[in-house]
Amino acid sequence: MAGQNFVDYVKISCRTGNGGAGSAHFRREMFAPQGGPDGGNGGRGGHILLRGNPQMWTLLHLKYKRHIRAGHGKPGGGSRSSGAQGDDIILEVPLGTIAKDVETGDILFEITEDGQVEILLEGGRGGLGNHNFKSATNQTPKYAQPGEAGQEEWKLLELKVLADVGLVGFPNAGKSTLLSVVSAAKPKIGDYEFTTLVPNLGIVNYRDSKSFVMADIPGIIENASQGKGLGIRFLRHIERNSVLLFLVPADVEDINKAYQILLKELENYNPELLDKPRLLSISKSDMLDQEMEDLISETINVDVPFLFFSSVAQKGIVELKDELWKMMQQQK
Repeated sequence: MAGQNFVDYVKISCRTGNGGAGSAHFRREMFAPQGGPDGGNGGRGGHILLRGNPQMWTLLHLKYKRHIRAGHGKPGGGSRSSGAQGDDIILEVPLGTIAKDVETGDILFEITEDGQVEILLEGGRGGLGNHNFKSATNQTPKYAQPGEAGQEEWKLLELKVLADVGLVGFPNAGKSTLLSVVSAAKPKIGDYEFTTLVPNLGIVNYRDSKSFVMADIPGIIENASQGKGLGIRFLRHIERNSVLLFLVPADVEDINKAYQILLKELENYNPELLDKPRLLSISKSDMLDQEMEDLISETINVDVPFLFFSSVAQKGIVELKDELWKMMQQQK
């Protein structure tokens, strides 16, 4: 998907429908000229709802539809007939969408499952008809309840990409190249920093027709958690990945230091990210012979498993997928 078509943050103005007024009607028939109250209830105003759709992975469709309006409820009628409910508005959103209150920043709910429906903003309640107010001391109530007014609020929708494996690394570490090799995804690839400006998803085929989803997250730089570079705009996408695959190029000056910088940025953003299974992979290892690879292995001092691979030479790709699959199964 083209970068300009990926939208993971929208603010929308929501207005729900007013509830319909209750009816103050009295039964009037040939043989009951003085019939009792039979006014029906007003219909509920339309809600605004979100529904999870696994076929979507961007909020682009809401970027230019900033004002969402639901229908009003209809008034009640005679013979205790209730008014029709206002039309609900159902917004389809990708899995991983979080709804927030704009004023407080509080999280209202998260959409994580196919077909999951949540109310973003409720419509006004319909008013009660006069038959609800009949009592032993008031046989002919001539009043009914008005409908409740709908609500109008701004809501914030944020998308956190859902994937089994998230690629974590500095810009130009080889994340996009790896994704293009192990899946049918076609991310933009270039020999310069910040080639990837939006998350890319790819389905990785595994043994026996199994598969898993891999996400290429835009590169992290030191102090990204404080807003430097692309800042925390894309760090939130890492929260939704089951396993984190750290990529450090074989030609960096200090692999241990590079890994620790990446780890520190995740910890500063959200310490809970360190609870996820992690694997360190040394990319671009086609430039190493076996002797150099063995020497580098002796210098690596990290708290997670590590392996060497090369996307260009297709070296270590099978072993990499095997290790990721094993970690995913342990996580489940």
